[in-house]
Amino acid sequence: MKKYVINFANSFPSFRVPELESLADMYGIEVDLSHHNEKSPFMIVELESEAHAQNLIKRSILAKGIYELWGEGDTLHELHQSIMQTSSHRFDTYKKNTFRFDFVSFMGNKTTEEKINTIETFKFLGFEGKIRLKNPEVVFAVLEEYHVSGMEKAETPNHLWFGKEIQLSARSAGVVEQYDLKKRRYIGTTSFEAELSLISCNIGQVMPGKIIYDPFTGTGSFLVAGAYFGAYPVGTDIDPRSIRGKLLQCNLKTNFKQYGTTSQLMDTFVMDFTNNAFRSDLVIDSIVCDPPYGVREGLKVCGAKNPEKAAGRENNVVEGELGHFRRDFIAPKKPYELANLLEDLLNFAAERLPIGGRLAFWMPTANDEFVEHHIPQHARLEQLYALEQEFNKWSRRLMVYVKRGEGYQGVTSNGMLEGNVTSFRKRYFKSFNEKSRQFHE
Repeated sequence: MKKYVINFANSFPSFRVPELESLADMYGIEVDLSHHNEKSPFMIVELESEAHAQNLIKRSILAKGIYELWGEGDTLHELHQSIMQTSSHRFDTYKKNTFRFDFVSFMGNKTTEEKINTIETFKFLGFEGKIRLKNPEVVFAVLEEYHVSGMEKAETPNHLWFGKEIQLSARSAGVVEQYDLKKRRYIGTTSFEAELSLISCNIGQVMPGKIIYDPFTGTGSFLVAGAYFGAYPVGTDIDPRSIRGKLLQCNLKTNFKQYGTTSQLMDTFVMDFTNNAFRSDLVIDSIVCDPPYGVREGLKVCGAKNPEKAAGRENNVVEGELGHFRRDFIAPKKPYELANLLEDLLNFAAERLPIGGRLAFWMPTANDEFVEHHIPQHARLEQLYALEQEFNKWSRRLMVYVKRGEGYQGVTSNGMLEGNVTSFRKRYFKSFNEKSRQFHE
C-alpha cells in the first residue's frame, strides 16, 4: 500500500466521502476514508496502486486531483527532511524525465517570485531533465494549506505536502463549467444545477453502457449528466411541454446535441410515473431524479378528482371518435402527495433495479419538522446515505439506496405518511412560520 494525498474542491464537503466511497465500490477499490476532515481540502489515503488512484479520482466532481505522497511537514525545511527520509529511493526513477512544478494552495498563495524561490529549494532531488511547462512527462506538486485568522492575509502555510501528480479529476478537466446551466441551451425553472447533477450520478453509480432513468425528467439535467459518464439515458415526465419544448429547434434533445451525446439518448416519454408503461422485463441500472415538490404548482398524477363525474365522460364522442382516443386529448389530473409519490418510487426501484443497482433522489423537508423516521424505507432497499443541503428554513436531502438480494432483511415504512407530516408545499408558501410558531410555543 502506498500513500496518496487527495485535493478536494471547497464545495459540498459532506458529499465528498459518499462520492469517493461510491466510486471505490464501482471499481472494486479498498480505501479508508475515515480520516476525512470537512474543514480541510486535503486528505491522505492508502491505495494498492496508481491504477486504483486513477480510477478513484478520474470521474470525481468534488476531488480535484490525487498525488503520490513523497513527504509532508509544517515548514519547508520539515518537508525537505520528510522527502529525504521517505522518498529518496524514488529520485533516480525520474532523474531524466521532463517535469514541471505546480502549486496547489488553500486559503493563501505565493507570488511568482516566491514560487520560483521555493522550487529552487528542491534541487536536492537531483532531476536532470528539462523543465517543460506544457505536457511534461512528470508533474510534481507542492500542496499548501494556510490558516487564516479574521481578515489577516496568511503569509506562510501551516502545513505542506509534496508529491507526484497521478490523476486530475473530471472537475479539473472543466466539466462543471462545461455543463453550467448558464451555458446550457435548453433549461427551465426546475432545471437542476450541473454540479449536484453530476455528483448525484456518481453517488448513484451511473456507469458506462448502463441505463439511467429519470422519472421526472423536466429539461433533462440528470440525463445529460448521466450521458457524460457514458450511460444510456431514458426519461419520462407527465408534462409534455418540458420534454418537447416551445420550439422544435430548442427542446430536451438540444442539450444532448450541445454536449455531443445524442447517440446515447435512448428516448424520453410523456408518461405519468405512477401509471408506468415500461415493459415488466426492462432492467433499469440506476434511477437518479428530483421528484416534484409541488412548489411551483401542485403535485399531480393522472386521474380524476371526482371519479363519478369523470365516469360520465368516458363515452364522450368528438367528431365521431371517443375523446380519450384523440391525439389532442389531455388526460385529467388529480392532486397527489409527495409522501405517496416517494412510496411509489421506492416500490418501482425495488421491482426494476438489478441487485446492486442504486436509487438516488432528492427529498425536501422543513428543518424544524424532520426526524429520521420520516425517511421512506423499503424491505429490498438498503439506505446508504441521507446527504443534506441546507437552505434557510428548509433542506433537501439526497437519499441513496441500493437494492439487496433476497437474504436482506429490511423494513418497509413511510414515516411521512405515518407521522402525518404537513404538506411541504403548504409549509413553503407559509414561509414555514406557522409550524415554527407552534414549535416555539
